[in-house]
Amino acid sequence: MSDKILKFLAYERKISITCANTTELVEKARKTHDLSPVATAAFGRLLTIATIMGNEMKGEKNKLTIQMKGNGPLGTMLATANNYPIVKGYVANPIVDLPLNDMGKLDVGGAVGNAGFINVIKDIGLKEPYIGICPIISGEIAEDFAEYFAKSEQKNTAVALGVLVDKNGVKSAGGYIITPMPDATNEEISQVEQAIFKAGAISKMLDKNLSLIDIAKAVTGDENVEIIEENITPLYECDCSKENMENGLATLDKGVLKEMIEEDGKAELTCHFCNKKYNFSKEELEKILEEKN
Repeated sequence: MSDKILKFLAYERKISITCANTTELVEKARKTHDLSPVATAAFGRLLTIATIMGNEMKGEKNKLTIQMKGNGPLGTMLATANNYPIVKGYVANPIVDLPLNDMGKLDVGGAVGNAGFINVIKDIGLKEPYIGICPIISGEIAEDFAEYFAKSEQKNTAVALGVLVDKNGVKSAGGYIITPMPDATNEEISQVEQAIFKAGAISKMLDKNLSLIDIAKAVTGDENVEIIEENITPLYECDCSKENMENGLATLDKGVLKEMIEEDGKAELTCHFCNKKYNFSKEELEKILEEKN
């Protein structure tokens, strides 16, 4: 099953569900950054929530940036997304390796850390971007984003994110968010809570080749979920270019550029998001410096 996002309504349009399969996207990120298993699991969860939140933005030019800065050895993780959604990102320490946790699983919480902050920046075409900040509560990422939605966006949202990794790479990755509408009853919300508990981990459901509609039915307990949006394909892609890198060099102080020209006679820049390298010759650097005068 290829990567997809599907949106549903359950309980006669009173419960909203978005389900995502991001297996290929997370595997591409793993290969791009040469991530360790625990870094793959953590970063994969962050990329998955970024695709879901990015796609929720309405405008084509809107941009989402999520920075997760915990006190664990992974350091800062950053993901950006548009509404397509196309995502990219990086991890400060991609090769972190930790023992399995008490449950015999990859220790994502230990890698991210249980203190720090999530910063969410939404550039949606207003004069100032929306900025939401929320403390990290566990480092498990899904719990942290449920807290973010409750505190920063005043939405009680159930969040599930999962990445299953084996020796060959990413077996499955995905997630879902469930948000009750104002007219949802306590009984319906209780039924959803019970269904989530019974359904188990999203990564295991995807690994068993359950479709996103089957997962939506399982986690809501409603066999009559209604598809409201499909044909959404999330991608991991970087839009870097030599021109962008040149623009970055042009922002440097003249003295720094002169030093590069005199001492190195060239420059090599690496994109954080895809590790692609861009080389600039002495002549190219001299031209950038000349244009600054």
